Amino acid sequence: MQYPIDDLTPAEQARLAPHVTHPTRPVFGLVGLPETVKGALFARYSRYPGTLRRLFLDEFADSLPAPGDGAEFDGSEGERAAQLYDRIFLGYGDDSVAQLGGLHVAAEWCSNVLTKVLQRPRIGAYLEQSTRYIAFDSPVTAGSWLGDGDVVSPTGRADGAEPGYRYLRDPSLGPVYAAAMDDVFGIYARLIPQLTAWCAEQYPAPDGTPPAAHERAIKAKALDLLRGLLPASTLSHVGIYASGQTYEGLILHLLAHPLPEARRYGRWILDAVQAITPSFVTRVERPDRGGRWVEFLQERESAADRWAGRLGLDAATAAGRDAEEQRATVRLVHVDGDEDDLLAGLLYESTAVGEERARATVAALSTEDRGALLADLIGERENRRHRPGRGLERLRYRFEIVSDYGAFRDLQRHRMLTIQWQTLTPELGAEVPDEVVLAGAGDDYRHALDRSAEAWAFLRDAGRPKEAAYAVSLGYRIRYTMDLNARAAMQLIELRSGREGHPSYRAVAHEMHRLIGEAHPAVGAAMRHVDRDTEPRLERILGEMRTEARANPTADA
Repeated sequence: MQYPIDDLTPAEQARLAPHVTHPTRPVFGLVGLPETVKGALFARYSRYPGTLRRLFLDEFADSLPAPGDGAEFDGSEGERAAQLYDRIFLGYGDDSVAQLGGLHVAAEWCSNVLTKVLQRPRIGAYLEQSTRYIAFDSPVTAGSWLGDGDVVSPTGRADGAEPGYRYLRDPSLGPVYAAAMDDVFGIYARLIPQLTAWCAEQYPAPDGTPPAAHERAIKAKALDLLRGLLPASTLSHVGIYASGQTYEGLILHLLAHPLPEARRYGRWILDAVQAITPSFVTRVERPDRGGRWVEFLQERESAADRWAGRLGLDAATAAGRDAEEQRATVRLVHVDGDEDDLLAGLLYESTAVGEERARATVAALSTEDRGALLADLIGERENRRHRPGRGLERLRYRFEIVSDYGAFRDLQRHRMLTIQWQTLTPELGAEVPDEVVLAGAGDDYRHALDRSAEAWAFLRDAGRPKEAAYAVSLGYRIRYTMDLNARAAMQLIELRSGREGHPSYRAVAHEMHRLIGEAHPAVGAAMRHVDRDTEPRLERILGEMRTEARANPTADA
């Protein structure tokens, strides 16, 4: 094959060289340019007859500083890019152009209520601090503190409070809340060495296990057993990578949120995006655009709350719940599609007929032929990353789940599904892990849960039902639904059933698999990499051994 090359002068080649990964190939990356300039270049693709290299030189290069002239971008988008976004994004309302650039934003010192709001957009990538690898037992110390209005206090907390454990501190929540959180964190910190010692005794290192790997696994086990004590007010750090369009939606939802913390972070994320790619969020502060959008979101939530109250669906208390609701449950509440849909879908891209004919043809097959067809279309699947084609997405499942909030936090990160959750309260109860009881820490664990529930009740009775969730420990249960197709279910279940995972979400994955197997036996059987190993062993040991082997490939030589 022969591909044309742009006819560029030496000066043009030099101007272009710092911004493309290859000078002549038809495939190349863009580097050293603001995200909005990259997005604007792609936005022009649809109406520009030439190549991207030519487009950059003709329409964008003159509005950007040349490399080596001492100028820096400093968040400048370039006049041409800004004009293009203003015309397409605002004038034409073409939101897709904001999908063409992305940026990284760090959001630190967020509560574990806010982290779930930050991670709600589907089209984005997120990482947050792990309760498995980080102990939240040390007081927060700093040389200076940032207060309201970005006021920096160089000698102590701007609100006058003493530095303490790592939870959201708001004087308006009152001393009862603060005292309870201090008690909960104090118990958590005191139990870490006790549980670590017990785990080390119960789970000695298997032969050949590197000591460092075993030590990390023991720590992870102890922290896993105690993470249910941490309240949702626990402060974490979140890294976000997303497109401009995703940031716009996230910021608007944060600005409309009932929690002051969420609105504050919405403002800060807006400032961060404006400092890098202002054109992506230019609509947010316009009263007729972002302002009205925020009002709509607030009106929508208010209407749902109002109707839930009118229908008597918001006033259930722990005393009114049945036994089924007082324990962890996974229920398959809706199923779409059957085996004929599955077979026709898996075949569809290789056929040259309409869907009705394909479906009728597979429906007429014998049981033996259907089995052989499905086996071939599913494939050998040597590991969990080998998944069948998109035809598997013809089938859908909706689960209603009651699990501890810690398990929900992990499952909520999956993107290819619709997840809705109710407000976190202690009303669905919590369990003390068996190992904690065996380690002699059961009474302390229960006391911490009780203190959490007392603080929640205080805030609820004080008219702060939304903020009351901050006081609830992660071990308390929450109700949520997950609606996903069979292909997404395969990915989630095979990943989350792994023996290295936390037992609470492993249990959810196992039950989802069982229920799918009852509804669609062929789909359940296709999930060949569900890990049902329940051997009493340290969940993380194999994962830590693999990590150690990669870090020290000659350790066992």
